[in-house]
Amino acid sequence: MLTPLQQRLLNDYQQDFPLSPTPYRDIAEQLGVSEDQVLQAFEQLAGQQMISRIGPVIAPNSIGSSALVAMAVPGADLARVAALVSAYPEVNHNYERENRFNLWFVLIADDENHLNAVIAAIEAQAGYPAMVLPMLADYFINLGFELNLHD
Repeated sequence: MLTPLQQRLLNDYQQDFPLSPTPYRDIAEQLGVSEDQVLQAFEQLAGQQMISRIGPVIAPNSIGSSALVAMAVPGADLARVAALVSAYPEVNHNYERENRFNLWFVLIADDENHLNAVIAAIEAQAGYPAMVLPMLADYFINLGFELNLHD
C-alpha cells in the first residue's frame, strides 16, 4: 500500500525532479511536507523495490561513452547475473527480454576505456560473454508513466 506522499512522489517527480542544490527540500516545499518526510518516503519506495534509483537520464554519448549490452544467460542464473550487473554504478538500468539474449543493460562511463573495462569485468564475474550494440540511430522514448493510484 502506498501512502499519499509516496503516490505523489511516484507520479509527480518522474520527469520534473528539481534541478537544484536542494531538490528534496524543493519537493517538500512544493508538497507541504518536511524534507525528512520526502527522504523517508523515497527510502521506503526503494526498500519496497518500487524505485531503483534517482538520477538523470543523459542522452547517449553526450557525456562520456555509453553502450547497450546484451547477454545470453541461462534462466537459472539470470537473477544472479542481473544483480551483479545492477551493482555497477555505471549501469543505468537492466531488464529481461524474451530472447536468447535475455539480459539487456545500458552502461555509461567516463570514456571508452572505462566502458570496456566495466564490460570486461562483468563478463569475467558473470561467466558469460557480452554483446555490445552500437547506437546507429537515436530515438527518444518517454519513460514516464502516469500511475493510476486512485482506488
